[in-house]
Amino acid sequence: MSRHCALFVCVCLYLSANFAGVLKTTVCGGEQNMNPLTSLGKCFVLIATNWPDGRQNWRQGAFSPGWSQAARRGARGANEAGADCGEAPPASAFAHTQHTHSRAHRLILKGEQTVEIFRGHTAKMTSTRDAALHPSGADHAALRAAAGPISSRKTPSLPEFILILSVMLLVPVQPASAHPQCLDFEPPFKPPWHLEFCTQYEQFGCCDQKMDNTIAERYWDIVEQLEVAGLELCSDMLKEVMCQECSPYAAHLYDAEDPYTPVRELPGLCFGYCSEFHGKCRHVVRYLTENQLLQDAAERDVSTFCSVVDLSDQDYCYPNVLKSSDLNSNLGQVVEDPRGCLQLCLTEVANNLRNPVLMLHSGDDTHRMFIAEQVGFVWVYLRDGSRLEQPFLDMSGEVLTTPWLGDERGFLGMAFHPKYRDNGRFFIYYSIQVNSKLEKVRISEMKVSDYDMNMADPYSERVILEIDEPAANHNGGQLLFGLDGYLYIFTGDGGKAGDPFGKYGNAQNKSALLGKVLRIDVEGSDSGGRRYGIPPGNPFLGDPDARPEVYAYGVRNMWRCSVDRGDPVSRYGRGRIFCGDVGQNRYEEIDIIVKGGNYGWRAKEGFECYDIKLCHNSSNDILPIFAYNHHVGKSVTGGSVYRGCESPNLNGLYIFGDFMSGRIMALEEDKTTGSWKERSVCMGDTKTCSFPGLINHHHKFIISFAEDEAGELYFLATAHPSATSPRGTVFKFMDPSRRAPPGKCKQKPLPVKVKGKKFPFVPRELTVLDTNEKPTRPPPRKFKLTTKAPATSSEVKATTAAASVTTRSSSALKWKSPDNKDRKNNRLKQRRKNKDPNKKEAKARAKKKTLQQKSRDQSETTSVIKSVSDKDKVKSKANQTDTDNEAPKASNSLNDNQSTQRRGNEHSSKSDLRKTV
Repeated sequence: MSRHCALFVCVCLYLSANFAGVLKTTVCGGEQNMNPLTSLGKCFVLIATNWPDGRQNWRQGAFSPGWSQAARRGARGANEAGADCGEAPPASAFAHTQHTHSRAHRLILKGEQTVEIFRGHTAKMTSTRDAALHPSGADHAALRAAAGPISSRKTPSLPEFILILSVMLLVPVQPASAHPQCLDFEPPFKPPWHLEFCTQYEQFGCCDQKMDNTIAERYWDIVEQLEVAGLELCSDMLKEVMCQECSPYAAHLYDAEDPYTPVRELPGLCFGYCSEFHGKCRHVVRYLTENQLLQDAAERDVSTFCSVVDLSDQDYCYPNVLKSSDLNSNLGQVVEDPRGCLQLCLTEVANNLRNPVLMLHSGDDTHRMFIAEQVGFVWVYLRDGSRLEQPFLDMSGEVLTTPWLGDERGFLGMAFHPKYRDNGRFFIYYSIQVNSKLEKVRISEMKVSDYDMNMADPYSERVILEIDEPAANHNGGQLLFGLDGYLYIFTGDGGKAGDPFGKYGNAQNKSALLGKVLRIDVEGSDSGGRRYGIPPGNPFLGDPDARPEVYAYGVRNMWRCSVDRGDPVSRYGRGRIFCGDVGQNRYEEIDIIVKGGNYGWRAKEGFECYDIKLCHNSSNDILPIFAYNHHVGKSVTGGSVYRGCESPNLNGLYIFGDFMSGRIMALEEDKTTGSWKERSVCMGDTKTCSFPGLINHHHKFIISFAEDEAGELYFLATAHPSATSPRGTVFKFMDPSRRAPPGKCKQKPLPVKVKGKKFPFVPRELTVLDTNEKPTRPPPRKFKLTTKAPATSSEVKATTAAASVTTRSSSALKWKSPDNKDRKNNRLKQRRKNKDPNKKEAKARAKKKTLQQKSRDQSETTSVIKSVSDKDKVKSKANQTDTDNEAPKASNSLNDNQSTQRRGNEHSSKSDLRKTV
């Protein structure tokens, strides 16, 4: 069956069913594969011939219930291709579906609203369903208004309608857009342990063991109340409805995907399931919610109730949400757009920075972040996002830089010693100029102040290495410590273009320090006057034509490198060093540094030859794991392998970017072959990133990537690449499709002693959701159940004997899970203990009981007064369970009737007793 035909009918039904009564006839006429233009022409003819009175026919009920059903199905969308292209079912088949007619009626109103929007007007429609589902104090009369008259609207002209229909037909048919979200407005997760109650969501959902146990306790409390009232338990359907809080689409089921709208108290139910629930279990509603409108709707007909709990998007109502392949095929995986691009979102972490070139942590369990600006300032950011007033380090007087766009000189690198917590040592890499002529890069050691843990000692600098720079560009700048404890230094090839220095260039000359990866031991020194030691495992110690510091060579200008922390479980990949090497004219590349490796420059650029003569002798060169041409980007910024906790789906992805194009990319390793596959990364669309605090855009010029102490991944970007422009911002990656289980990623940072002022973080970037409003609270997790089951008029006649029978049988249906018996009993006792009954009522009951005893035997007055004064006994009576209080109440009422004749004798006793109490 033609998909175009299905789309045509759906659009016609959605927008024009209220205009053309003649559409009850077969629209497709049996020609299910007809040309779309022919279908459109027929639709126009039908509408044109019936335009004047079509709307009136609908409002007068001229359309049969069968056609209402067809209209409702058609308006759901063209995904059910062909379901609406056949003949309309006979009216007799749908004579009993009153809800269907009202549902189609609402769809017509929706179509009218769409028409008015196209005409440039704003149409506001009030919803009785929202008033019932959301505890907003709406009046009960709103329910009756659901079937009230519809306000008249101006009928669009025929040309306007034809234009609208033509535009709608051009819209491509797309599957339902998945957006899993929990009631706390966060992504779902995989529970770390087995769920014992809502087992259908133990692989992926919104409940951990604690939440699962809470729902189970509420469930058994309700079952106990139903038993006391002598009602049908409806245990299966009750459990299904309550467990929808654990669904990965809980926010949609409770109409809470937008955190700035009220949250439902019951999940959205599809009409078929809702009808069955209403027929069997409508008496359960008053135990699930205290909302009077919902309770009243449950007592009315099925059409009213199901229209209240209905969802506008039928893909998300229960149980349709379980059957949709579009919503469940890739559930829990990173969202991909039609091109296969991974959709990620961001949060803003810091702003107002002048070309932030790096961000790193000190590894001392304080979880502070240190952000360095190109001009030479290093700032301390605390875990709460605030920045300290005084910089950690100020090297602006020594650093060589200019406000020129793209100037590569400045404060370029920094690394904390692996034992910084004990020795306070760190190392810096920056550009200097000597005598206003000679330019160099300097690597120095410094220490933290003895008096302030958030400030460096400005007089502690010890220069350990300086390298002459023949040009202003290609200055390298990366410093990092490997797992071996040695300091790795990444230098550029000296600048200009094509590495023109010497016969083979600096990068291939092992006697030069430029264009290299150097490895030194900062704990020692040697007899040659160096202020550092040479690790004994360096690959060229025995080569007289090579510098002993050289660990790898043949690099052009590596910008931003990182050490892989390894898989959190298997430790696979731990210690690998990834680097991005900026290319010349054609390719940018990503490399993994190996001992003694030659990375090809200037013989090769990427996988291709750059210098033809040198390229013939480059068979042993280390090839990059990935390279891309300059159609994608022109200046790679190396990144990191994600090993954090908050976004499990990103584990193992190497994420990097390009400075010039602003593109973010990722590489995924095939562990069997060792090869790497590119995975494009893009910012999620509005729906994907519809979580509080998330953004889906960033500045173009990506300067650096960073990890915090917990392994979460960030990148630093600016809108204006000048060393003096305060347009730099730090962004944090976030996967909106899946998060870690609650509590798994909690950190316990050591306290930070702050001596100066702090500036709180004020975000500047526009979030996907409006931040001016506070999110509504999710539905209550625990309900305060009444001592006595809510009674209807038919239940008031229950006798004392019936109450005692149900009380005795209530214990038989309590949860008997062998694995959690003790835990459940403890939880129930704790909850009952925490219930705070009204003290006045408790005392009144005690007085009443005492007076009854006193009326039977006046000689026992002293003992009665003693029992009343015993507060502990009174409290224990007040804290009895709901079922325990039921029988005493019945017996007390009988005793009251028997003692009515003796109340005249009790008046004086009451006065004495009240004084005693």
